[in-house]
Amino acid sequence: MPIRLFRRRALAAASLVLLLAGGCSSTPVRTVGADQIALRQAERELSAGIRAYEEGKYALAAARLQSALASELLFTADKIAAHKYLGFVHCAAGRTQQCRNEFRQAFALDPDFELSRAEAGHPVWGPVYLSVREESRRGQRE
Repeated sequence: MPIRLFRRRALAAASLVLLLAGGCSSTPVRTVGADQIALRQAERELSAGIRAYEEGKYALAAARLQSALASELLFTADKIAAHKYLGFVHCAAGRTQQCRNEFRQAFALDPDFELSRAEAGHPVWGPVYLSVREESRRGQRE
């Protein structure tokens, strides 16, 4: 098989995987390195930001996540993920107000935004998240 045809087929297959997985949720795509195959800069930045966060490179993670948001992510779930991880970074650095602001933005995108049980129970950002969640729920009732 000629190299060009192989590359074309590989690109088509990668695009199809990204499209199919992106329709449901882009998280599974990131686990296979969407920052390497994503066609849009915003999604590449989001994937790289989450990867940097998971590797403990918080300054790099924050920069990439902010870049992803500035590059206009397509999916609401991706925007929420960027705000969630930025919240984690800010809380871990002791920037509680910025952490609260990121969680508020996530709730503005989805009033039913939830962290996993483990994330919500984290001693650093868990109390901040729970406080913002309660604030958001009070605002919905009024």
